Amino acid sequence: MKKFKGTGVAIVTPFKNDSSIDFSALGRIINHVIEGGVNYVVGMGTTGEAATLTPDEKQALTSYIVEVIDKRVPLIIGIGGYNTQEVINNIKQIDFEGIDGILSVAPYYNKPNQRGLFQHFKAIATCSPVPVIIYNVPGRTCSNISSDTCLELAHECDNIIGIKEASGDMSQIMHILKRKPDNFLVISGDDMLTLPIISAGGSGVISVLANAYPAEWSEMVSNALKNNMKIAREILFRFMEPINLLFEDGNPSGIKAFLSVKGLCQNNLRLPLVPVNKTVYSKINKVVTELK
Repeated sequence: MKKFKGTGVAIVTPFKNDSSIDFSALGRIINHVIEGGVNYVVGMGTTGEAATLTPDEKQALTSYIVEVIDKRVPLIIGIGGYNTQEVINNIKQIDFEGIDGILSVAPYYNKPNQRGLFQHFKAIATCSPVPVIIYNVPGRTCSNISSDTCLELAHECDNIIGIKEASGDMSQIMHILKRKPDNFLVISGDDMLTLPIISAGGSGVISVLANAYPAEWSEMVSNALKNNMKIAREILFRFMEPINLLFEDGNPSGIKAFLSVKGLCQNNLRLPLVPVNKTVYSKINKVVTELK
C-alpha cells in the first residue's frame, strides 16, 4: 500500500484536432509528471475522459502508458461502470503486466443502494489480480458510498486497499479515517481538500492539478504527510486560485486549458465536453504567467 501514498496524478488523455489520441503529447505529460516527483500515475479516469474512449483505444492507451512509465512509478488504471459483470469481463481481458492497481468508480445512472454497492465492489475485488481502490464521487454518479459501506468493504475485502474520496463531506471522510483498518488508504479526490484530509490521517491525493504542476503539488503533499503544515499551507494558498479555475468551467476542460497554455498538449476535448470559455481561458493564461 505504501506505493499509493503521496501524490497520484489523474492523467489527461490529449487529443489532436481530429479528435484522435495524441500519444506524443501523452508521453510528454507522463514524463513531465514523473520528473516533477509524483508518486504514481492514474490513467483512464474521469480526467482522462475514459467515458469517451472505445475499448480499442483503452487498450492502446494502457499499453502506451505502461511503456512510457517503464516501471519508474506505479500505475493505476480506471476500470468501472454501472454493469458489474461488464466491469468483471473487462478486468479479465486485461494484461496486467506493468499495472499496479485498479481505480473503480461507484456505479452511476442506475443508483444502487448500499447493499448493491457493497456487492458490486466485492465482486470486482474478488476477480481482480491487482489491488482495488474504490472511487466515491457522488457529484458525478448520484451514488454515495456511505462511510459504513466503505468500512465494511475495507474490513471484509483484503483486495480493496483504499478509497478515493471526492464526496466533499468531511464528516463522512473523518468517520472513515476514525474506524478504518490501519493499512487502508483514504485518498483525497479533491485537490482543495487534500491538506485537511491528510491532517486528519489521509494518505495523499489523486490530483488533477498535478498534471500541470507536479513538482509544486508533490511538495505540498510531501510536507503535509511529514506534518510540516506551515510549508504545506503556504503552497496550498498559492495554488487556491488555479485549483478553483480547474473546475470553473468543468473538468477536464480546465486542466487541458492549463496544459495548453504551458505547451504540453492541445486544448482539445471530445464531445460532449468542450474547451473552457474565453473568460476562463484568459484567467488561466494570466495565472500560468504569474506562477512562472
